[in-house]
Amino acid sequence: MTIAVRKPAPAAGGNMTGADALAAALQRHGVREVFGQSIPSALFLAAPSYGIRQIGYRTENAGAAMADAFARVSGKVGVVAAQNGPAATLLVPGLAEALKASIPVVAIVQDVNRRFTDKNAFQELDHAALFSGVAKWVRRIGDPSRIDDYVDMAFAAASTGRPGPAVLLVPLDILDERTEIDAVAPRRAAHLGTYPLDRTVADPARVAEAAALLAGAKRPVVIAGGGVHSSGACAELAALQALGLPVGTTVMGKGTVDETHPLSLGVVGYFMAPRGRSSHLREVVTGADVVLLVGNRTNQNGTDSWSLYPREARYIHLDVDGGEIGRNYEALRLAGDAKLTLAALTEELRRTGLPGSQGGRPALESGIAAARTRHQEDMTSLVDMDAAPLRPERIMAEIDAVLTPESIAVADASYASIWIANFLTARRAGQRFLTPRGIAGLGWGLPFALGAKVARPDASVICVTGDGGFGHVWAELETARRMKLPVVLVVLNNQILGYQKHAELSLFGNFTDVCDFEAVDHAAIARACGCAGQRIERPDDLGPALRAALAADGVTVLDVVTDQRAYPPITSFQGKDALDY
Repeated sequence: MTIAVRKPAPAAGGNMTGADALAAALQRHGVREVFGQSIPSALFLAAPSYGIRQIGYRTENAGAAMADAFARVSGKVGVVAAQNGPAATLLVPGLAEALKASIPVVAIVQDVNRRFTDKNAFQELDHAALFSGVAKWVRRIGDPSRIDDYVDMAFAAASTGRPGPAVLLVPLDILDERTEIDAVAPRRAAHLGTYPLDRTVADPARVAEAAALLAGAKRPVVIAGGGVHSSGACAELAALQALGLPVGTTVMGKGTVDETHPLSLGVVGYFMAPRGRSSHLREVVTGADVVLLVGNRTNQNGTDSWSLYPREARYIHLDVDGGEIGRNYEALRLAGDAKLTLAALTEELRRTGLPGSQGGRPALESGIAAARTRHQEDMTSLVDMDAAPLRPERIMAEIDAVLTPESIAVADASYASIWIANFLTARRAGQRFLTPRGIAGLGWGLPFALGAKVARPDASVICVTGDGGFGHVWAELETARRMKLPVVLVVLNNQILGYQKHAELSLFGNFTDVCDFEAVDHAAIARACGCAGQRIERPDDLGPALRAALAADGVTVLDVVTDQRAYPPITSFQGKDALDY
């Protein structure tokens, strides 16, 4: 949808209202979409005059997730708005995800009238305290003449250094008050709406030291995280890989390299058991003598509870946040932007070469190719791809077959993230696989898909979600229809909270009562919302249904009856007899 940008009409006396000043500041930073319900009403009424489209949501936690996914795909700061009080509290989970995943989001939260502060006004709350644990920066505008200043501070906070959320509290009366800013001559002209805003390169001496370590290594490996996407450093990582370095990724790093490259390991972490695409490549990681970590938090899942990365290896850690470097693995510190620093490192290695490992490159490439073949053989022997209820592996194979290099695949948290990370293929580098891995909250699949679609309206968007996660956000189907955001949802309907039930069986040999659901017809829910819905019970029906859904100009829910005993290749589940129920 295209919105014509109209010049703002000056208010009486030649001055803007606070709402006009806020909308004009957002426009200056390149904001064209704000995710929000009707409040702050004054802002949303002014927004169309500044070329800003309101993208609705039913719940604020979904709206925050939409803004997060929009930022990941667009390279722009996502903006979400909400009312004070209970609405503001519902932003917390989504902002927590953005904080942990390092995604820049500006949240504009309406606050009570300044004259009513600390008088128990309606829905008054200490928002600064509320957001202090989930945002990099929280401020309250106290003077309408300083709206430009505070908006700039919010965008700078969100997009500099390690990206993350910034919260701007705007008292209700400020939006209506006339400002001293002339409507046609705002004081500020900076454009701060893209990220990373300020790029820095690591110390050249340390870059040279890192190059020397890699050059002398016999078994080097690179493990790339989501920071490569945030930096827009995929091309630089590909150039480094082309020198002869094998590259694995975290789940958030999926898509930072072409996974069909002869030196690509795929996703490495906590699902490298049999059926895991990288299951036969574990030794490339565990046997490495030098490990280069790029934009990688070395978190529990990405390191298989810190058991995967070798203890005796030398580490080089490149990250924009110096506080992450050496957190779990002492390392040569490369504090800087991934794009610039990888370019500098690659240039240094072009001069030195990789004499320590270059002779072993043919054998390494052959070993990676053989591991991929063995994985396919495992799939043939371990999984009945024609089973009904459907195996998730069959579902992923059908989705993988319809993905193009431009398609965006989105997952909810829990098993859905593992299914797409392990079984879908990144055939070209780019941010096209979205997973909520910051704090991994259920229910963010559909909102992520909608945010991605707003960012890339011409791309097909497929979302994989479990029935547990989808139950959190059914209402956003109506949002998708109303906002004209055609996405395809594949609901893995196994009538259980899969990860929870299987983890409990694995740990305790039993499971709690609430893991099992009553039967729900998700296709009927979709049709009740005016969307298309189809129930899939036979494997051969899924492929045609996916192709039809992608060709349709609307929202489609494919409710796929899935084998509840199927679980991803999680290493900690190996050998647990209780899972064979």
